[in-house]
Amino acid sequence: MRISRALCFGFSFGLWFLQAGCSKSSSSVTANSAPTKLSSAALAPAAPANLAWKDTQLSPDQRAELLLKAMTQEEKLTLVTGYFGVQSEWNDYQFKEARRQSAGFVPGVPRLGFTPQWQTDAGSGVATQREAPPDLERTALPSGMLTASTWNAPLAEQGGAMIGSEARASGFNVMLAGGVNLVRDPGNGRNFEYGGEDPLLAGMMVGALVRGIQSNHIVTTVKHFALNDQEKGRDRINVVIDEAAARMSDLLAFQIAIEQGDPGAIMCSYNLVDGVYACQNDFLLNQVLKTDWGFKGYVMTDWGAQHDTVLNANHGLDQETGVVKTGKYIWLDKLADAIRQNLVPQARLDDMVRRVARTLIAKGAVDAPVALAAIDFPAHARVTQADAEDGIVLLKNRGVLPLSAKAQRIAVIGGHADVGVLSGGGSAQVYAPGGNAVRGVGPQNWPGPTVYMRSSPLEALQRELPNATITWQSGSDLGAATNAAQKAEVAIVFVSQWTTESVDFPIALPDGQDQLVAAVARANKQTVVVLETGGPILMPWVDQVAGVVEAWYPGSQGGPAIARVLSGAVNPSGHLPVTFPRKLEQLPRAKPAGDGVPDGTHFEVHYDEGAAVGYRWYDKKGFEPQFAFGHGLSYTTFAQHHLAARVESGELKVSFALSNTGKRLGKAVAQVYVSPEAGGWESPKRLGAFGKVELAPGASQTLTLTVDPRLLATYEPARHAFRIAPGAYRVTLASSARDPGQSVTITLPERVIAPK
Repeated sequence: MRISRALCFGFSFGLWFLQAGCSKSSSSVTANSAPTKLSSAALAPAAPANLAWKDTQLSPDQRAELLLKAMTQEEKLTLVTGYFGVQSEWNDYQFKEARRQSAGFVPGVPRLGFTPQWQTDAGSGVATQREAPPDLERTALPSGMLTASTWNAPLAEQGGAMIGSEARASGFNVMLAGGVNLVRDPGNGRNFEYGGEDPLLAGMMVGALVRGIQSNHIVTTVKHFALNDQEKGRDRINVVIDEAAARMSDLLAFQIAIEQGDPGAIMCSYNLVDGVYACQNDFLLNQVLKTDWGFKGYVMTDWGAQHDTVLNANHGLDQETGVVKTGKYIWLDKLADAIRQNLVPQARLDDMVRRVARTLIAKGAVDAPVALAAIDFPAHARVTQADAEDGIVLLKNRGVLPLSAKAQRIAVIGGHADVGVLSGGGSAQVYAPGGNAVRGVGPQNWPGPTVYMRSSPLEALQRELPNATITWQSGSDLGAATNAAQKAEVAIVFVSQWTTESVDFPIALPDGQDQLVAAVARANKQTVVVLETGGPILMPWVDQVAGVVEAWYPGSQGGPAIARVLSGAVNPSGHLPVTFPRKLEQLPRAKPAGDGVPDGTHFEVHYDEGAAVGYRWYDKKGFEPQFAFGHGLSYTTFAQHHLAARVESGELKVSFALSNTGKRLGKAVAQVYVSPEAGGWESPKRLGAFGKVELAPGASQTLTLTVDPRLLATYEPARHAFRIAPGAYRVTLASSARDPGQSVTITLPERVIAPK
């Protein structure tokens, strides 16, 4: 990324400065010298403990400062190195205090009564590394992509509060959630964890999730900072993008999520940005995050993303994580040596420790220590089901849905719908109650296996429609599937694509599922396709089917959620947070960067589309997508009217009315797009605000939304600020990025928006 600054920066404490060019390689202190294995018991009292820091009448900053002064150098070094939490033969550091099958563990300071850090993945619930025994099974929220499809920030916050409570009840005080990387490549294997392609939507939804998690007095992250937008070669890829483009896209998504969620920690990513690893990138960590945005928390690495004792320390990292092999760490005694050699100032270590300690105190993890507790699984099942029902997207409906009024003979085919629903893989894998419903599928080693939540859409549909005759075919026998479809009034084909961390995927259904859908559609014109995918896929059969439902990875109550949408018990209200292309050639890159590059070789990706991510790219190029960003159908109809825009206290306010003109209760999603009449942006328009309301038949409601001023501006590196150009702006109220909707024009004055 062409956004680097000179390697000259200062910390707010005013204690030290690193002049441009004075950074030194730490090769002399990163050799694999034999380490002393650490344990909490190893930190024997060095002096009588000064416990003044425990005074809860003091501010978190004051308490952290007192704690820092009371700590020995060894104790300080302990807080900035974290270990893999799994008790396994491949883990050389096995702390008995670590939670079973957990992501990570950081020892505390027993002498001073400071808590260890127990770390768990991830954004859909309390994950386990490898398959969970029954006592470690936990409630799984739907994927981040589905939650983003709700366009419902309060619901996302409710889901975050639920999984945060399970983290606390499982003994964790740090949750590694909050993925907000934008969908630049629809084949990215981790897209399912994220919040879509738009910085406002992704930032608002992920920020709400983070807010909910931390309501349980634990810490959570926002991750993976930054521009970690593909998995292939994620530790070798160098991302190149202009600073202005990054500030108006990926970095803006992070900025909004941080403002909305106030996370205690930021997890930096594996990739390089402008030739520098993200976790030792002075521009990203010190300039953007800590200086421009004023972030007070701490920066941790993704697991094993630390590389250099001196550069990581001096360029803004606060905690290395995922240490698993003897000597394969960068700090501890190596950092102590670097400090003694004046390669890293003592003040930098103190700043790391101060940030970690202050965060744990401020978020409540110190004064409300975690403890194992009972979990109300039935109540939590209702939370995850509500999320799934709100985010399932009805993409196409040629009068076939809902089923309740007409379908008597229904053929359900494929997708293991008789036993469960699909989930995404990797470190985020949650094992829900009942365990894996389909064994032996996918890679049997990490990032596998493929896991199906034990929540059958078939069984749920039978409960929803007790008078219907519902048959089942696995889809493995094409003849049997088409025969069942011919005998039914409606055929429902479940198709899926498993995606996972560390791998990128073609955006096409695997294993002959396109052929299955086409064959069933030829046999029955009333065919509905239910997709369980991590992101967009191509649909060569879309014109042949009567209905398409995108269920994403719907979580541990996905079966009932899908059935209730199909039956009409729930009126679908999800809207796409990503664009579905018609063909690969519509994408900025038809295949992932690094395709064909030998393993171990570094390579580059140039994000020449800049800030024109997703629908902005389609608008810029004039491409017609298969399904547009923001698209989503309902079983009722809505009208939007009385659009008006005004400037109030310097902010653009947009007001309008929504009416339910149909015969069913339903939820409408209002999308406000903004664009300069004179042009000059990376694309014709941007999402400026959104809102979701539930309306009874015949009811209306007036909404007033505020447009984030950064979405009316361009970032100007020379000013080090966003600037709104004076002139006329079009404000459009629409139901998707391709809907012309209705518009008004307003004149805005010039405004410069400095970093917060």
